[in-house]
Amino acid sequence: MPRSVKDHAERVALFSLLSGAVGIAFAPIFVRLSELGPTATAFYRLAFALPVLWLWMQIERRRPIAPRPPSEAAAYRRLALAGLCFAGDLAVWHWSIRLTSVANSTLLANFAPIFVTLGAWVLFRERFTLTFLAGMAAALAGAAVLMGESFTLNTRHLFGDALGLLTAVFYAGYILSVQRLRVDFSTATIMTWSGVVTCLALLPIALASRESLVAASAYGWAVLLGLALVSHAGGQSLIAYALAHLPAAFSSVSLLLQPVVAALLAWIILGEPLGLWQGVGGAIVLAGIVLARRGSR
Repeated sequence: MPRSVKDHAERVALFSLLSGAVGIAFAPIFVRLSELGPTATAFYRLAFALPVLWLWMQIERRRPIAPRPPSEAAAYRRLALAGLCFAGDLAVWHWSIRLTSVANSTLLANFAPIFVTLGAWVLFRERFTLTFLAGMAAALAGAAVLMGESFTLNTRHLFGDALGLLTAVFYAGYILSVQRLRVDFSTATIMTWSGVVTCLALLPIALASRESLVAASAYGWAVLLGLALVSHAGGQSLIAYALAHLPAAFSSVSLLLQPVVAALLAWIILGEPLGLWQGVGGAIVLAGIVLARRGSR
């Protein structure tokens, strides 16, 4: 591929990645506004997104040069692995929220870049520059400052904190799985088939949690539809597209833009206060992303 074409593809992918981070930043807002419990809300995030993703995949297959569909059991196993990792990410994070503070759970879940970088190094022998590692450390430090005022350590919440960290491990597995799948399959194919597995895995968890699966009003259903279309079919698909052109480790660092945008949205939509330290933390996150980008070229 000519260098100019590759540079253009990477610029488009970077824009898609950051746009996807904005899309998934709406997820906590939708979850907060949902009339259902957190696990049931996560189930509908997939259930309502799947028809759109399936239609996208069918339209894609009717093109003159259609992407290759999965045809072997090994391919479906790889797609299932991505779906199970994402189901683990959602389910474990929601349980973590129940057993510790939202701030603790969110901050620990955002440690995913550490596990993505470790996984890429151990499993795929990828190398990282000191500049990238410094950028990642800065972005993580910024996320800690952003949520630091609400973060507390308490022995009673250790299990919930551990689940928050496990969330980061699951999301790292999802990012690495999707990046490898993008070598062989289109975004629509990956999002559809992995989404089916995620949805099937979340349903029994929601039932076991004894959460209602029926929203009380049209507003409640609209919130669930918004979560499915904006955060999953929109945001998560943009991230999956970008992973074909950008390193997984850098992509995971860039997704730390999510808590910055989520804090802004909570301020605008929910009226939650935005303090000086949150602004400082957000600025550090952005600087860390820029530094990580320079170190990953």
